Amino acid sequence: MTPENNSKHVKALFISDVHLGMKTIKVDQLLDFLRCYDAETIYLVGDILDGWRLQKNWRWPAAYNILLQKLLRKARKGARIVYLPGNHDEFLRNYLGTHFGDIEIIDRTVHHAADGKRYLVIHGDQFDVVVRHAKWLAHVGDWAYNAALRLNIGVNFVRRKMGFSYWSLSAWAKHKVKNAVSFIGRYEEALAHEAKQSGVDGVICGHIHHADMHDKYGTRYINTGDWVESCTAIVEHHDGEFELIRWTEMASPKSGTRPKKSRKVA
Repeated sequence: MTPENNSKHVKALFISDVHLGMKTIKVDQLLDFLRCYDAETIYLVGDILDGWRLQKNWRWPAAYNILLQKLLRKARKGARIVYLPGNHDEFLRNYLGTHFGDIEIIDRTVHHAADGKRYLVIHGDQFDVVVRHAKWLAHVGDWAYNAALRLNIGVNFVRRKMGFSYWSLSAWAKHKVKNAVSFIGRYEEALAHEAKQSGVDGVICGHIHHADMHDKYGTRYINTGDWVESCTAIVEHHDGEFELIRWTEMASPKSGTRPKKSRKVA
């Protein structure tokens, strides 16, 4: 694959939970990120489209088309693009094993890293007991999350006027509410267990909008985060080293400076 001007070439990119259709997503920031990175393989790890939102209120601004064109352009230049649907774009699971243009649609796959390790790649909603057994409750949770995002707009407008940085109500709640913290831990443990059962060295997933990398449960757990609030992605470099990119904490690509390094793991 031929890198775009001034872009950094890596072995693989992992992006999830863009939620095209939501009003509050950070599509412009994602476009900036994709201008700075090219990869041999780009994994779209679910919930790229938000079918729940689009079904209720169709919203498709021009920036969404630019994003899709950007991805397809990378595919034409040689990148392999793999789409693993999640619960918000579950309608795509009706097309598993097919291609839309140059984009493969599959439920799960194993990524072979440059250092020889293997990682299960999956959205992760299959291991969320609420999504699996009480879908109505998942929709209630989705409504509450969107309400928190709308409230955030007003809160952060005031914070900007006062000279403060962005603050996330939903992220604060996840870390402060005991049940939410417990859910994240159980989810991570379930995915780590699935990786062990699959005979691989780790798992790369999304779904819970909580980017992280650790080995707490005896295998490597990597979560890509989201582009609704946190603007996070996972990069694998050509030496097999994984890096968690927190895009909003990095230098602006338009400033002419290269992004600062984020946390890396081998």
